[in-house]
Amino acid sequence: MSSAVGAVSRSKDVGSEEKSEKNRVLSEKGEMERLNGQMSEASIVDASEEEDEDEEEDQVGKPYLGPRVSIKDQLEKDKDDESLRRWKEQLLGTVDLNSVGAEKLEPEVTILSLSIVSPGRADIVLPLPVELNSKGVWFTLKEGSPYKLKFSFAVTNNIVSGLRYTNTVWKTGIKVDKAKEMLGTFSPQLEPYTYQTPEETTPSGMFARGTYAARTKFIDDDHKCYLEINYNFDIRRDWAA
Repeated sequence: MSSAVGAVSRSKDVGSEEKSEKNRVLSEKGEMERLNGQMSEASIVDASEEEDEDEEEDQVGKPYLGPRVSIKDQLEKDKDDESLRRWKEQLLGTVDLNSVGAEKLEPEVTILSLSIVSPGRADIVLPLPVELNSKGVWFTLKEGSPYKLKFSFAVTNNIVSGLRYTNTVWKTGIKVDKAKEMLGTFSPQLEPYTYQTPEETTPSGMFARGTYAARTKFIDDDHKCYLEINYNFDIRRDWAA
């Protein structure tokens, strides 16, 4: 009888120890998930701060070009200088200045379209503003595929100097890529400009596949942001159906 009681007692002790161990593991798992979440959030915040620092560094050493002048005033200045007059006409072309806001000081850039170009496939036209699918992603790329980004934009009011495109990508809260592309200086005109980035190739392999977070910006030399997009995209074995 006593041996039976002892066995029951030992069984209760073992059950209690197993329950305590299970609770300990669950507690540690919950703590790890909480810390991982904090690390991911911190990584994104740090990456955003790094972006701001990079953009500030881009401004260091650039000459001050003086106060901004409207296109109309620029054309009036030095109009007796034949060489300057020809240079301004070459820069501005034959655009009707009255139709592009030539008296305004601040340039305006409107991003009209964004698309992904990959050989042998129809362009993937990305809707603006961003429209996510049912899985919360903007688009899907096939692993190991060459692609280019193509966008069109309109410039009005005044000349935009040093327009550039930046794109920062994170996976699970860790920054995995950052690209900068200088587009150039553009004068206002009625017809939109079109630009294609150099060709790149999506990463491939088990660790490359998955969902990414990204931030895309279009900014100029005056640090003015004309478009900022935050979105998710996928890299999969194949293109989306």
